[in-house]
Amino acid sequence: MGNREDLLAGARRCLFDKGYDRTTAHDISAASGGVDPAEIGLHFGSKAALLSEALIASTQEWGAKLSSTLANAPVGDPTPLRRFEAAWTAVVDAVAADRGLWAANFDALSQAGALLDVRERLAANTRQTRTGLAGLFEDVDANDAETSRVVGSFYQALLTGVAAQCLIDPDNAPTGADLAAAIRRIAGTADPQ
Repeated sequence: MGNREDLLAGARRCLFDKGYDRTTAHDISAASGGVDPAEIGLHFGSKAALLSEALIASTQEWGAKLSSTLANAPVGDPTPLRRFEAAWTAVVDAVAADRGLWAANFDALSQAGALLDVRERLAANTRQTRTGLAGLFEDVDANDAETSRVVGSFYQALLTGVAAQCLIDPDNAPTGADLAAAIRRIAGTADPQ
């Protein structure tokens, strides 16, 4: 690996160990095998840009693992709410397995208001994530921009809320069954469709 890749790997370790806000350039340097901290500016422009890139890459990897898990899951009952329940059971499990990633995401979100470059990178990633979530959960064609935005925004709001609850109160966070029951209630249907 070159210095750029070493810095990305070190930044990822720091994100999960120390969080976004508490990570220093020297922390990244140490976690990168001693790469000179000045290399951060050379390769990424700023520590915030490096951490944002590392976080986005980690989140995309998490999404790819989740997508693979859902694609390889047995179909079982084909009703939409049963599929929803099974998918969100997998999501809750995946969030619980990667608490450090989600803590780093929320830490970065808290910085986005003050750091324009962080906000811009996260906003661009958010738009991509919406499209990906709409395709993942509802098989929405990525070329249907408006449907992807609307459906993806719903799933992103749900994912962010579930992740927050899993971090703050894991013993009482909603399960896939809880979320499906809520959808049934909101939609006004008692049957498991």
